[in-house]
Amino acid sequence: MEETIAADRAASPAAPTRRIPAQRDRGILEHAVQYAKERAWDVFPGTWLETVDGVPRCSCGTARCDAPGAHPRDGGWAEQATGSASAARRLWERRPLASVLMPTGRAFDAIDVPEIAGCLALARMERMGLDVGPVTCTPYGRMLFLVLPGAAATVPDLVRRQGWSPGAIDLVTHGEGHWVAAPPTRMRRGLVQWVRQPNAANRWLPNAEEVIAQLAYACGQEAAAARAG
Repeated sequence: MEETIAADRAASPAAPTRRIPAQRDRGILEHAVQYAKERAWDVFPGTWLETVDGVPRCSCGTARCDAPGAHPRDGGWAEQATGSASAARRLWERRPLASVLMPTGRAFDAIDVPEIAGCLALARMERMGLDVGPVTCTPYGRMLFLVLPGAAATVPDLVRRQGWSPGAIDLVTHGEGHWVAAPPTRMRRGLVQWVRQPNAANRWLPNAEEVIAQLAYACGQEAAAARAG
């Protein structure tokens, strides 16, 4: 078992930035429009970072904001989200600095894991020839795997079937009523980026069942390493 784990870690990239191509060729607005036009993903503008006295702060004005520069501006975000490219363009023309947020539970759910576990899982999936959908990485050390909607309801039971307690591993699913930040949203520590960009090859998202075994395994190994350390 230890040899297998060591091989998995050796096969995974030291950091997901090795996999991330340059993604600053278009402005925030064009990214938002592209998601709506090319993928039919709903998008809505969130807050953004402002520099005040040399210090980046969230546009919401809250001194201790939990997600500076990358959260909904108000409670009506679900109704504001649009899959229309022209509507998205109008929204960002009014707020060109706004972060790009996408509601989950519509076109996709997102399985959210620590970066190290995500890299390990991704390496294993690639070796096994499994289909992998788009994957993002946040500057706070998280990787989000996009899967078909409905995963939030099924993932806890799927994790148990893999022999793990959902509360014992760091694996979270974002579904209906939640949202995720899309590249190139800027957070205080850096940009949200694509590890696996949306393209023709991953237009059809995987079911949670297709990726959960590898994600749960990787998160389980990280939890075990943390306990041992």
